[in-house]
Amino acid sequence: MTYSFNRWITFAGFVLVAAVLYWARPVLVPIALAMLLTFVLSPPVTWLQRWIGRVPAVLAVVTLLGVLLAGAGYGVALQMSELAGELPRYRSNIRQKIADVRNAGRGGSVERIQETFKEIQKDLEAADKPGAPKPRTPSVFVQSEQASTLWGIPAWLQPFFGPASTAGLVVVLVIFMLLEREELRGRLIGLLGHGNLAVTTKAFDEAGRRVSRQLLMQALVSAIYGACAGVGLWAIGVPYPLLWSALGAALRFVPYLGPIAGAAAPLILSLAVFPGWIEPFWVLALFIALELFTNLVLETVLYAGAAGVSQVALLVAVAGWTWLWGAMGLLLATPLTVCLVVLGKHVSGLEFLSTLIADSPALAPDIGYYQRLLARDQSEASDLMSRHLANNPPETVYDALLVPALNYAEQDRLDGRIDDEDERLVIEATRELMADAAALRRAAVPPQSMAGDTPPLDVTDVPRDAGATLHVVAYPANGLGDELALGMLEELLQGRPFTFEIPSSRLLTSEVVSLMRARGARVLCIADLPPSPPSKTRYILRKLRAELPDVPILVGRWAPGALPEEDRRSLVEAGATEVAASILETRDQLGRLASHERHRASTSDAA
Repeated sequence: MTYSFNRWITFAGFVLVAAVLYWARPVLVPIALAMLLTFVLSPPVTWLQRWIGRVPAVLAVVTLLGVLLAGAGYGVALQMSELAGELPRYRSNIRQKIADVRNAGRGGSVERIQETFKEIQKDLEAADKPGAPKPRTPSVFVQSEQASTLWGIPAWLQPFFGPASTAGLVVVLVIFMLLEREELRGRLIGLLGHGNLAVTTKAFDEAGRRVSRQLLMQALVSAIYGACAGVGLWAIGVPYPLLWSALGAALRFVPYLGPIAGAAAPLILSLAVFPGWIEPFWVLALFIALELFTNLVLETVLYAGAAGVSQVALLVAVAGWTWLWGAMGLLLATPLTVCLVVLGKHVSGLEFLSTLIADSPALAPDIGYYQRLLARDQSEASDLMSRHLANNPPETVYDALLVPALNYAEQDRLDGRIDDEDERLVIEATRELMADAAALRRAAVPPQSMAGDTPPLDVTDVPRDAGATLHVVAYPANGLGDELALGMLEELLQGRPFTFEIPSSRLLTSEVVSLMRARGARVLCIADLPPSPPSKTRYILRKLRAELPDVPILVGRWAPGALPEEDRRSLVEAGATEVAASILETRDQLGRLASHERHRASTSDAA
């Protein structure tokens, strides 16, 4: 009941935050924009203030930025005005394009749709009663009224007051934030408390680094995109290529919609300017090629991971910020979402933000693999396994994915989250996937590595053509999961001088001793996968050690993470020769034992 109530409180808090963001946007939007510009301008101000002082550096950087923006805006407005004056000259081309489209639609689906609408219109006109009085249309008289003024300023200038006042507030805020950035940072740290000093410092540093890197990379991508677009449009012959180059570069800062708008304007102009369809086709092909090049090459090389936000989350965030703050929300969506990712990473209680919107995987590979097994989706589990084999050493696939799935299944069964049947299905699916993993692993490992020419692990010291084999009895302590894990160990030792025998876990300790003596086994390997407690294995070890005092006994407590030192010590005290936390570690232990046995045998032969 308390948990449900807390969820409702959290939901109400989010609704309240969204309402405040929407209601207070006239104030919050300038503050957010000023903070963004402060992030961008802080590095040049910091560099310049070493030479001329802080106040002149801030004023110089802000003034230079204002002059550049004003000059760019004036140039764009001037060329747009010239373009608007030239458009009437292309009226004949526009009419010809419309006629071509209409002619293309005749005899096809477009004409049939038009005829359908005409027939519907005729039916509606026929349904009207003949002679029915038509409603009188009231006369409307338009009387000119003198435009109202404010302090003697014409009324047509009043719509510019809002943007101008916002721009002025942003400029003033940027100047004072740059002048007092250390003071503002200190006040925020003091507000959050000295106990959160380390977390706050890391959050500020990461937010500034991510936002600055994201803006820098996006500026570089936009500049390259705009330059390529300008050169391409100039080669095609589209008027004002510099205008469209600058406009395309600027609009790429607007997520998703910006590139479309940047390409639409020159495409529409090409339709009006050129008499045929060849040039518009080349313009369309140019922007498609540029978009593919930008997304697949530029953003992959320069921009990948700069924002740290997944693409789906960024798209949702863009929609949300645009709904809250309009056009400015669309522009600020990416840096604001980056800040939310940083908050989710460093602030306790907001971890879900990082899970929802960060570009890092939400589930670890082993957990994702186990989740797919629970969902009965062996195909996607196999894909996860293939990706792991492609990006990691092939021999690690068992410890990284398959064994953890067995651990998690047993833990969930003990906690009552799944039943015995669910655990059995996970084990059976893992058994099937183990065969696939073995085939993929052998295909991924070069033959020379299998032969021992490149010895990355101790077990490769034992050659494939060794004269004697080491017989190993591998005993599963608790059931099918342990038995399956021992099968993975056996597969890793394929081609090595080992003979494996895996008896049933139902054997009594005395029966295991008898089996060891009957087979002449030189090593006993016990698999006891967590989370089962090691108490049963300790009991087995004491009895086996009393009967087989000279036999090496290896215990595998294979699971993700480090083996608790207390478990390792208790098993060694009970009689284990060595205890391993992974299959690879047990493989190395067996390799050392085999090397020692081979060395002892060669010494005996020489004597």
